[in-house]
Amino acid sequence: MARVICVHGVGQQHSGEHDQHGRWFPALNDGLLRAGGTPVKADDVACVFYGDVFRPPGRPLSWQDPLYSAADVDGPYEHELLELWWREAAATDGKVMAPGGRELVRAPRSAQTALVALSRSRFFAGLAMRSLIFDLKQVRRYFTEETVRDAVQARLLDVLDEDEEVRAVVAHSLGTVVAYEALAARPDRRLDALVTLGSPLGIRGLVFDRLRGGDRPHSGAWPGAWPGGVRTWTNIADAGDVVALVKDLSPLFGPEVRNHLVHNGSHAHDVARYLNTEQTGRALADGDRSAR
Repeated sequence: MARVICVHGVGQQHSGEHDQHGRWFPALNDGLLRAGGTPVKADDVACVFYGDVFRPPGRPLSWQDPLYSAADVDGPYEHELLELWWREAAATDGKVMAPGGRELVRAPRSAQTALVALSRSRFFAGLAMRSLIFDLKQVRRYFTEETVRDAVQARLLDVLDEDEEVRAVVAHSLGTVVAYEALAARPDRRLDALVTLGSPLGIRGLVFDRLRGGDRPHSGAWPGAWPGGVRTWTNIADAGDVVALVKDLSPLFGPEVRNHLVHNGSHAHDVARYLNTEQTGRALADGDRSAR
């Protein structure tokens, strides 16, 4: 039985539950140590894995993503998300050329310009172009392909339904969307703490307005509902995190959301750097104390 459930983000299609645990567990305990909290045991932490849902079908699984190029950035969703990442990277990194005043042209050449610009940023440094495009497609597929969304949701919902000992969910990147929607789907499931790291939940149009429902809406209408039976929700973002475009979620989800900014250095979106912060450790420790 696990006390803490961890939910990964995009780009983990070649990982697995045990691989994720090996990275999340020590960093999570480092954060608890920084906050003066009680460390958790290895068996107290479980990692929900859904990355394999995005592995390309029809061929043996390997460590190679499809050899995507700029021409494979497809449809308005992928182009718009790419442009948002580009604009945010330019706003937070002086080395990144800003896009022009016009909307990003829906053509491979302009997508290529955006991808090259992003490759020069601190945020995407070292990430292969095909991997960046694969990440775009994972986000788009989650929101536009119901079979994919249902399969991903099922991984977390199965744990929440079967393990009554779970007291907290810690989620990163796209995993924060997965966690939010799963908890919204189980309003009777009591949970001491939800901790979202580097979350895209506040992106209007592409993310926020596409969320599946919840309860306790602070504005009287969905979206923006409180995620089910969660007692405390802490959202943590790095100022330079391109994925977490909106750092403060309280205007959209209500004043009960506790928002914190941290500094993760050159790897702003790195999950281990989020986990080992005092803010993450305190969010878990405070959530645990609130249940006593």
